[in-house]
Amino acid sequence: MAHGSKTNEEVVLDKSRTLGEYAGLAARGFLMGAADVVPGVSGGTMAFILGIYEELIQSIRAAARPPFWKALLGLRIGEALRAVNAGFLVALFAGILLAVFSLAKGLEWLLVNQPVYLWSFFFGLVLASVWTVSKRIPRWSPLLVGAVIVGAVGAYILVGLVPLQTPESPWFLFLSGALAICAMILPGISGSFILVLLGKYQFVLGAVNQRDFVTIAIVGAGAVIGLVSFAQVLGWLFKRYHDLAVALLTGLMVGSLRKIWPWKEVLASITDRHGAMIPTIEANVLPAAFNSEVVIALGLAVVGFVAVLVLDRLANLNEG
Repeated sequence: MAHGSKTNEEVVLDKSRTLGEYAGLAARGFLMGAADVVPGVSGGTMAFILGIYEELIQSIRAAARPPFWKALLGLRIGEALRAVNAGFLVALFAGILLAVFSLAKGLEWLLVNQPVYLWSFFFGLVLASVWTVSKRIPRWSPLLVGAVIVGAVGAYILVGLVPLQTPESPWFLFLSGALAICAMILPGISGSFILVLLGKYQFVLGAVNQRDFVTIAIVGAGAVIGLVSFAQVLGWLFKRYHDLAVALLTGLMVGSLRKIWPWKEVLASITDRHGAMIPTIEANVLPAAFNSEVVIALGLAVVGFVAVLVLDRLANLNEG
């Protein structure tokens, strides 16, 4: 809630933190980065769970606003850094980058060799997220329920789209980065999955693993432009229509559950330029038998579910 004459945005960004709190932000960033590496799981969902989503959006949004640019062009560097909540952003993105570079190979291995276990954990995580995020709306109305339905249907359709065959030219890599980052900060819509739809997920993941910094820089430049631009829209929505925005984002998470259902049957696939098989059409199915794999998968789903409830409880205690 605002104090005095401050705007909502100023209150969100007006925070001083201890070194320990910045370490906590880096840890939250690490969790966001780990989620973003997996197609179908959103780092935005993690930001929502961890209670930093709105501050993240407003901080990014500030990078395109006059106070930042006036201070920067006037060489008032300290003032410019405060205008964009730089300490928050640096700590968070340091954690995200650490996760992307340290976990990419491990998560890539799990996606290939143990997909059921990986998806089960994230299914439980996202399912619990729907519950915890929906509690942020104090009073539900038919309009808000409608927003949930619209978000859910939109995400359900989006995650069922067939991946495209696309070029590897710099302009398309730039565009892919911009589109993926827009999805990455939306709870329920995975930036990695957008790269899958654009036919660029394995290409970009390979660039990260092989330290192809030219490709990383091109995709990263697109991501920066897309991030700052899209944050303007999200920031405006949260300031003007907070509960409606939360309801819509809750629906996006509901619809995304289609993508992360653990058991799938591949109906069609393509072979990429490296000879790897890429599923293009998949159907969600029930397990063929109740065996040890199912028991472990259910256990991991419960772990993911409980982890979110614990994180939500800790966030509430900190706010209290």
